[in-house]
Amino acid sequence: MWVEDHPILGKLKKGPSVAIEVDGKTVGALEGEPIAAALMAAGKCVFRYTQKRHEARGVFCAIGRCTDCMMVVDGVPNVRTCVALVRAGMKVQTQDGLGALKGDGGEAD
Repeated sequence: MWVEDHPILGKLKKGPSVAIEVDGKTVGALEGEPIAAALMAAGKCVFRYTQKRHEARGVFCAIGRCTDCMMVVDGVPNVRTCVALVRAGMKVQTQDGLGALKGDGGEAD
């Protein structure tokens, strides 16, 4: 099922099938769809773990208002995957804690 009119992103153009890397594994996705949608279609439900209790989080609001779907995308932490779009070859990682850029004292808190 394709979301044609996203409440925040507006009209979405369905792109070609592409490959993205998710936690080191290749996953198929449609270019231009929200990353979170591609991950859920591939069976991934946990996108990050909380800092203090290490509790699993996934999609909650799906419109970019909360922080439950944040992941590390192409080395950038805290990307809200429900409103970030798939690009061919992107690398997505489950985020642990607050997330940190490489070189600033650690990859994740």
